[in-house]
Amino acid sequence: YLFTPDFSKIDATVILAALGQAFFTLSLGMGAIMAYGAYMPIKQNIGSTALSVAFLDTLVAILAGIAIFPIVFANGLEPSTGPGLVFVTLPWAFVNMPLGVIFGKLFFVLLSIAALSSAISLLEPGVAWIVESLKTKRYKAAIGLGSIAWILGIFSALSFNLISDFTPIGEKNFFDSMDFLSNQVLLPLGGVFIAIFVGWVMKRNNVIDELNLKDGLLIKIWFFLLKFLSPLTVGLIFILAVFFGVVT
Repeated sequence: YLFTPDFSKIDATVILAALGQAFFTLSLGMGAIMAYGAYMPIKQNIGSTALSVAFLDTLVAILAGIAIFPIVFANGLEPSTGPGLVFVTLPWAFVNMPLGVIFGKLFFVLLSIAALSSAISLLEPGVAWIVESLKTKRYKAAIGLGSIAWILGIFSALSFNLISDFTPIGEKNFFDSMDFLSNQVLLPLGGVFIAIFVGWVMKRNNVIDELNLKDGLLIKIWFFLLKFLSPLTVGLIFILAVFFGVVT
């Protein structure tokens, strides 16, 4: 299931969804990485750290897939994605496996910890901006943004029952609409704008100093990809997918 891809089904919409997932799982294009970077030691190598994070994130995702999908198939259930997999398929699978109650509780405890830690990192850029721009106290900014996120979360949960008929974008309910806007619109666009800013606005010497690299062939290739190839490629995929196939 995981290691037998059907390449005939790969199109702009699939690539955009994959880009959105990559941006989401690595916290790219949303300001969280910049917030983390502000707390990094000065001598920390940004390049090696980025590669380590990407490698470990991919490894954990593969291991999670190897662990979860055999449970699903062993119980004769159809694999799904997102909330359907986490809150419908997996609980049913846990109930029908030995010690499933224990494993199920442990799974959802760890999932809650992962969600909470992710929420903290996602709120940090907004909280830091409000504190610095509006000169307000940090706890007030955190409570305000946290409340907004909580309200949006309630609407997302209700979109599977009480407000399931509310479809802001095409036939997508509120949750799917927020998922589409964040993962497949805002994050790729945020990544494009950050690439443009680093490639065209920041001084070349400052970028090289931050990366702790020498100005050689590797840097020249990286700047070419950052300034030209990455924005154009992501922008083209975004336009093709959004205007020719994603929104239904």
